[in-house]
Amino acid sequence: MKHTERPAAPSTDALHIRASRPGDYEQIAAITNLPGVRQGTLRLPHTRPEQVRTWLEAPPDGGLRLVAERGGIILGAAGLHRQTDRRHHAAVLGMSVHDDHRRQGIGKALMLELIDAADKWLNIMRIELTVFTDNKPAIALYEAFGFETEGVHKAYAFRDGSYADVVAMARIRKS
Repeated sequence: MKHTERPAAPSTDALHIRASRPGDYEQIAAITNLPGVRQGTLRLPHTRPEQVRTWLEAPPDGGLRLVAERGGIILGAAGLHRQTDRRHHAAVLGMSVHDDHRRQGIGKALMLELIDAADKWLNIMRIELTVFTDNKPAIALYEAFGFETEGVHKAYAFRDGSYADVVAMARIRKS
């Protein structure tokens, strides 16, 4: 699949969450380049599939990268990037869901798997993220999983011709 093509409509197969693989690079690059995904992340336009392949070939230590697929088509990707040294108890969360498949439970399914792995397998106490203040659906999803707002970073990123604010959020596992 070329990175400019949109995936075909998914079949009625169940959503499947699995670890990402280097061979997923073309589908993940296609998602990364969608306008809605780019608007909600710090990604630049025109990510090359080769960049994604290189990124997938170097998995993070103690972290996790997942994809959500239906009928062999990747509809979302998410991951935890574990911090090091005195911040080993923390991980940064990132997530992207295909523009045409939002509000279908894909983000929720990815979050369930990430939280389960963080709590039960990776012993991550703190998961942190930033999300643009105008991304109300993502903020609501994170709040549903126990993330709390820790503050707002003003003029955090240059996006679509102007500076945009983000909310810093974190979920701290209660012992």
